[in-house]
Amino acid sequence: MNTKQAKDFLVQQTTEQATLEKVSLSTVEKKMMYFTESDPVSCDNPLELNDEFEAECDTAEYEVKIARLLRHAYDRLKVEDPERKRTWDQAVHELRKGDHYFLVLWDLKVPSERPRRDFFKLLGVGLLVAVGIGIAAVLAANYNIDVEHYRKYVLIVITALVLLATGFFRVLYRIAVVWYHRRATKGQ
Repeated sequence: MNTKQAKDFLVQQTTEQATLEKVSLSTVEKKMMYFTESDPVSCDNPLELNDEFEAECDTAEYEVKIARLLRHAYDRLKVEDPERKRTWDQAVHELRKGDHYFLVLWDLKVPSERPRRDFFKLLGVGLLVAVGIGIAAVLAANYNIDVEHYRKYVLIVITALVLLATGFFRVLYRIAVVWYHRRATKGQ
């Protein structure tokens, strides 16, 4: 695989991911993934391309947008098609032999896709659970409720809340989706 073939594959996968996510990619944004000053085979006129890109796009926004699409495309390939994931890895390995702008995009640390308010939602739920347990303890003490009688139910509820808070059910769901997807594709 040469650098042109590597970039063709990577850009095609990124474009496919953009289509899946309904994110628009202009022609110059696609061309910019080919940008390099050191390889005329994969980028024939880098200065003209850079000038066109600078006129049309904001570099910082572009880099985050493409880096996010690259991560999502790679994650999709890991689940859907391990062979194409290996091709992706080979393509990146090939590009690492030179100086390519694509590697900047690939190596960019994308800001978290989860807003900060998600943290506060989780904190709020945790506080509500703690307050609920505290209120239950106070009521049990004030009204002489026999806690030993309900002990097994309390343990089940607390265990379920801990599993929910740690994201265990989300992990189980993702594993089930991957398992079902693989099973469905084998049956075709």
